[in-house]
Amino acid sequence: MKSYLKLNNEVLNQYSRTGKLDLVKDKEATRRYFLEHVNAKLRYFIDTKEKIRYLVDEGYYEAEFLQQYEMAFIERLYEKAYAYNFRFPSFMSASKFYESYAMKSRNNEEILEKYEDRIVIIALYLAQGNEQLAERAVEAMMSAYQPATPTALNSGKKARGELVSCFKLTMDDSMNSIAENIGYCLELSRLGGGVGVNATDLRPLGDPIKGILNRASGVMPVAKLLENSFSYSNQLGQRNGSGVLYLNIFHADIESFISAKKPNADEKIRLATLSTGIIVPSIFFELMKRDKDMVLFSPYDIYKEYGKRMSEISISEMYYELLDNPNIRKIKRINARKMYTEVKKAQFESGYPFEVFDDHVNEQHALRNLGRVKMSNLCTEILQVQKTSVINDHDAENEYGFDVSCNLGSLDIHKATQNEQFESLIDTAMRLLTNVSLMTNIKNVPSVAKANRQMHSVGLGFMNLHGHLVSQGLAYGSQESIAFLDAFTEAVNYYSLLSSMKIAQERKETFYGFEQSDYANGAYFDKYISKPASNLPVEVRNALGHVPTITQEMWLELKEQVMANGLFNAYRLAIAPTGSISYIRNSTASIAPCTEKVEIRDYADSRTIYPMPFLNNDNISLYKEAYEVDQYRMVDLYAAAQQHIDQGISMTLYVTDQWTTEQLARLYIYAWMKGIKTVYYVRQRLQTIEECVSCSI
Repeated sequence: MKSYLKLNNEVLNQYSRTGKLDLVKDKEATRRYFLEHVNAKLRYFIDTKEKIRYLVDEGYYEAEFLQQYEMAFIERLYEKAYAYNFRFPSFMSASKFYESYAMKSRNNEEILEKYEDRIVIIALYLAQGNEQLAERAVEAMMSAYQPATPTALNSGKKARGELVSCFKLTMDDSMNSIAENIGYCLELSRLGGGVGVNATDLRPLGDPIKGILNRASGVMPVAKLLENSFSYSNQLGQRNGSGVLYLNIFHADIESFISAKKPNADEKIRLATLSTGIIVPSIFFELMKRDKDMVLFSPYDIYKEYGKRMSEISISEMYYELLDNPNIRKIKRINARKMYTEVKKAQFESGYPFEVFDDHVNEQHALRNLGRVKMSNLCTEILQVQKTSVINDHDAENEYGFDVSCNLGSLDIHKATQNEQFESLIDTAMRLLTNVSLMTNIKNVPSVAKANRQMHSVGLGFMNLHGHLVSQGLAYGSQESIAFLDAFTEAVNYYSLLSSMKIAQERKETFYGFEQSDYANGAYFDKYISKPASNLPVEVRNALGHVPTITQEMWLELKEQVMANGLFNAYRLAIAPTGSISYIRNSTASIAPCTEKVEIRDYADSRTIYPMPFLNNDNISLYKEAYEVDQYRMVDLYAAAQQHIDQGISMTLYVTDQWTTEQLARLYIYAWMKGIKTVYYVRQRLQTIEECVSCSI
């Protein structure tokens, strides 16, 4: 074992033996990693000019974006980045960057970029010739803003993938649409994307085709085709593509769909690698509450009778009308509680399906007059309006609707609170994300390209909540932590709106359909204008640092500005899970609690130990692990943020094998009652195994 890995692993060894941390070992591991690995492989250049020339001439960097700047400016920008005297705070953050993000030579023998180099190239690339924005981008990224992995990884490179890697597609009930969407999935998976697909509008097993009964094969064969497509289009053999299929819980194929992820499912329907998600309208919970049966429907009947797809109607609003309509078949009745028990069993066994609370999503949707949010993405935080494309025969043009690409980035909450120019930080992040949207053209998926071009949607999120709370002496899930996140998220919401308004003003352009939105008529702002002023506890005010408290007067002024000038971005905020970018930033992931105080990550034949940020022997009790956190308090915390987020939050639930299906169902119902929009995975820890580990320590 290499000496730096051995040193890093000693952190865990000592912690396991004594319960005490020796973080000096991790710092020494980081120092050795640079001495023995990074510095040994790093290619050195005489100066910035030589570095740029070499990397362009050898085909590592695109030349075009660099030609938008004078070399003197580029040199100053490098000096600005290096003046921060950045040091990786942990071995994990250093190794993750240099193993996964830094530019390397084609034979992998040389490292061609340091951390500061990558930051400068991202800034120059995304600023698109705007020197002021490039400078602000360096400031933001060296302090508190982190672009999503595809943006951080691919910006400026000549041989690169897309700047985004998350997509949503809607499938229509026709062979043309099924075939076209499978092709789109192959294409997007080839680009390294995770893809969400909506199957709610497909007719179920046994439905008629051309008037002949019992001819339709239903949703599951299409699901198998999608699973095989993602496995086939596997990013140069490095890893399988990833996708999720969503289905409304009132769809007639829902029982086989839910069972498909169970380990003992029939091989004809079993989905080994494709993720699944269900759309759950509020009427389902009402039926559960009253212990009533639910009726399963066919989208074929709904479209034939109403001229609308199942994904285009509110089941909650139309449920009893569908029951009373003799032209709508009642394909099956099943007790709603029994159905949800089966869902919870599947989640215990596999973590799936994800859940999207349909009415919460659409009732809180400022663009609801443009159409419905029909589904979510692979990580359940993207919630944007979609319009189904009509895919015609080859002798007629297709009628493309709206599908989704997710343009993401995240703030390090801890560093953001320390930023004296918080408004500028949010504005910079919004402008960089907007440029990612403008620079992205997924031309082989026209519905995605069309929506991206017209909606300019982005998703600014956060990470390092648990880390920041510990740094401030606050317990995760406490009233103070909830008050903090409430105020922090409101401030980000306010300044992201202000920024989007300014961009619309500068470009003299608003997103498609702005005039029909609740932003245009001012209704969106009413909840803030009527909100009573709150006196934050001193510890919350201290934790907010430089984050301003947003007043009613500020919201009223912003309302008038937005109504007058519009918004450039149809969607602005979404809190993604944040994986590897959290490691680079030495942050806790997203707004989730940490799963381990000292995390263990196995990569190939090596193990990396990651002590949580700010962790020391004095505050170790504040780092309560996710499986020990009161899940109801965690939901309260997510709900505090959700009221300010125009899209969703990726929320995983953490349970042990001591939980029952009834307990899990109660937690989901509580999340629904608190206004949560989506639930991602259910993660289960085996309590008996944990007890054995504790004994060995």
